Amino acid sequence: MRVLVTGVAGFVGSHLVEYLLRKEDVQIYGVDRPNVRKDNISNLMNKFDYTEIELTDMTSVQGVIRDIIPDKIFHLAAQSFVPNSWKAPAETLSSNILGELNLFEALRLEDIRPVIQIAGSSEEYGLVFPKETPIKETNPFRPLSTYGVSKIAQEMLGYQYYKSYNFKTVLTRAFNHTGPRRGEQFVTSNFAKQIADIEKGKQPPVIKVGNLEAKRDFTDVRDMVKAYWLASEKCDYGMPYNVCSGVAGSIKEILDILLSYSTMKDKITIEEDPERMRPSDVPILQGDCTKFKEYTGWKPSILFTDTLKDLLEYWRSKE
Repeated sequence: MRVLVTGVAGFVGSHLVEYLLRKEDVQIYGVDRPNVRKDNISNLMNKFDYTEIELTDMTSVQGVIRDIIPDKIFHLAAQSFVPNSWKAPAETLSSNILGELNLFEALRLEDIRPVIQIAGSSEEYGLVFPKETPIKETNPFRPLSTYGVSKIAQEMLGYQYYKSYNFKTVLTRAFNHTGPRRGEQFVTSNFAKQIADIEKGKQPPVIKVGNLEAKRDFTDVRDMVKAYWLASEKCDYGMPYNVCSGVAGSIKEILDILLSYSTMKDKITIEEDPERMRPSDVPILQGDCTKFKEYTGWKPSILFTDTLKDLLEYWRSKE
C-alpha cells in the first residue's frame, strides 16, 4: 500500500509516520513545505520517501500525485495554530483551502481515487452552548476563528468531491490532542516548556498564561493517529466523525497537573499575559465520540496524566 502523508514534518505527521512504520506492506511517502523544520522527523528521514512541495502550487502537486499514485492519503498539512489565524487570516485560508483544493484537483485530473482522510477540527463547532455538550456531529457550526472557517471549508470540499467525483473522503473532526513534540506555541506544550525552562534556570519562576477557564477535550496524539488509520479503514466516505476522549477539563486543571510533576511547584507563580488572550475564545469543546467508536472500535488507551508526563519529559530533555 502506498500511503501519502501531507504535513509530514509536523507534530501529528511525525507520530503518524512512526505508527505506519510498524505496519507491514506499507510504503510511506511524505510531503511538506520547502525549508520547513524537520526536527520531528530527523530520526525517521531514512525510513520513508520525503519530498518538499508547496501544496498551493498546483503543478507541483500534480507531479507528486502522478509519481506516487497513492492508495491512501492522510491530509494533515495546514496552518494549524488558531491564534495565527487572526494575525494572518488570508494566509490561513489560502494555505488550508487552496492546498486541499489543489490536492483534490490533481487526483481528479490524474483519475486517481485513493482513500483520503481529511483532518478536520473541533474548532469548526466554535461557539457551543453548555446544553449542547457533549457535542455530536449534528451540532451547528459557529466558528470563532478564521482557522475554524478554513477547516469547515476543507470538510465541505471533501464532501463536495465525494458527491461530485466519487472521491473516497473520510472526514474526521479531531478535538484537542497533545503529546511529545507538540509545538511550543500550543497551550499544553507551552506550559510544559515554561516549567522545564524554570527548572533549568532559563527563566524566572513565573508562568505566563492566557485564558485558564476554557475547557477542552484532550486525547494523546499517539491515540489520535491510530484513530486516523482506523477512520481510513472503516468509516463511510463523505460523513463526519468526531474523534475525542469525551472528557473536558479546564486549561487551569491541565496547568495544575503539569505543576504537580515539578519539584519547583511551590516556588512558581502564575501571571496572566494579555498577549495570550484571544479576540474570541470557545468556552467549552467536549465531544461525543459514540459514532466513531461504533464504526471503528477505537478508544483512547493512554491516560491524559501520562500524556502530560511524557510532554514535560520531552521539554526537559531539550537543550
